[in-house]
Amino acid sequence: MKIGELAKRSGCSIQTIRHYEKEGLISAPARSDGNFRLYDTAALEKLSFIKNCRALDLTLSEIKHLISLQHSPGTPCEVVNDMIDAHLHIVETRIADLQNLQCDLKRLRHKRGRARSIDQCGILNELSPKSQLTLVDNERMSR
Repeated sequence: MKIGELAKRSGCSIQTIRHYEKEGLISAPARSDGNFRLYDTAALEKLSFIKNCRALDLTLSEIKHLISLQHSPGTPCEVVNDMIDAHLHIVETRIADLQNLQCDLKRLRHKRGRARSIDQCGILNELSPKSQLTLVDNERMSR
């Protein structure tokens, strides 16, 4: 199948397929007499695997590693488990960071969010460099 058909069947854009090919995630396809890329069902299956990995927010490097492991069937599965555990730790850290961000935004909104003119906007004033010094000082004092 040509790249357009592969894109349609896989749900990936043509640019994404070319990028994955460039990154070595999918093999370079055969070419037609007219120099069109010709893909087989193995490429479609590989794209499905990559999409599933990307849905888990795995990096291209992690996906490359998983693909290489697929070609080493004797490797203990613990290697994959360790990778997923490390990725899970990163996700948990990001979630904690986002929860802290949510609290900061709510605090800022409730503390400074009364309707005023822009020149009196508490949120904009608190985000200004002068306020940052005060915020840092206040945080130090509250500890």
